[in-house]
Amino acid sequence: MISIQRHRRIAATGLSMSLLVALAGPALAHGPDPILGGGRFSQDEVLQFRWRTGYEPPTAIKTAIRAAATDVGESRASRAAIFAYSSTGASSIGYGTGTCGVNGIGCFTRTAPDTFTMWLREHGRAYDWGTLRWCQMQSTPTNGCYDAETIALDEFGHVEILDHHLNYADESDYTDAVVQTFSRTRPKVGWNMHAFGPCDTATLQVQYDIPLSSSPISTCLDLVTVLTLGASSSLVGDGGVVTFTSTLRTVTNTTYGRLSAQWLAKRTVRLQQRLSGSATWSTIATMTSGSPTGTYTASIALHANADYRAVFSTPTTEGLRGDISPTVQVLVMPCTYICPLSTEG
Repeated sequence: MISIQRHRRIAATGLSMSLLVALAGPALAHGPDPILGGGRFSQDEVLQFRWRTGYEPPTAIKTAIRAAATDVGESRASRAAIFAYSSTGASSIGYGTGTCGVNGIGCFTRTAPDTFTMWLREHGRAYDWGTLRWCQMQSTPTNGCYDAETIALDEFGHVEILDHHLNYADESDYTDAVVQTFSRTRPKVGWNMHAFGPCDTATLQVQYDIPLSSSPISTCLDLVTVLTLGASSSLVGDGGVVTFTSTLRTVTNTTYGRLSAQWLAKRTVRLQQRLSGSATWSTIATMTSGSPTGTYTASIALHANADYRAVFSTPTTEGLRGDISPTVQVLVMPCTYICPLSTEG
């Protein structure tokens, strides 16, 4: 098992982000969080933590850390591990000097698939950039204090497997991720984020999978989908009912991790028809999501020769690309005797 440790650092007073970006070389780009080494924890694993003996946090910080653990469970949008306090937990969280680097205000170690450690530095600690102030340790939070719940959530994200998010050069996407190299202080935008952002959850979904096939895919992803369509018959009498069956999943792609070839349920898939001799497609039904997972059906009484296709439009609320199925043709024979009555209408 590999143990990976990272230290949270904050910018010294007066050092602008533009300078930091310039020193970094190429312009940083928005996307899912990078990952750390050391492997994953088990899906939905409960990682129990206790307070480190001799280094217990004060009550206000304990409350913030427990709240951050709850934030993980409520916002992970995946099957990543969850965290829970237990006096006999195998992992420990301490408060004080700990193992953080020179400018670290919080740090961690991860030893997947078993344990982790976390430290938050003590309120009032003097650094070369100034004095650390936790907002939770002040009766009235002052500007320039750090939110302990946000920092603990950041460290829990590291424990899961998340490395620091890579922002645009202007940091316009800062709130897309909690796991950042430089944390913000009150009252700057993003100083008190209490839920993982879409670029945090994107990586958690890739690494741990989504909870259900109907769960939304993070908008920080851009996954290609593949849609199929079949018909129960390609030749029917006038008024005959044909059942169209479509399937929807992501394409097989190793970079998608657990989301490769992922069946997608409860999305909007429409059945379209193009009558013989026409160039125009029209929607005739919204297909019903059913079983097996990722399957959509629609039963239609037909009266004319036509081509059919299924359409999944690119959604605005999740990171999937739309797709159109191959075309299926169904021919309708004219009636010689008595035609069957349509069950429609």
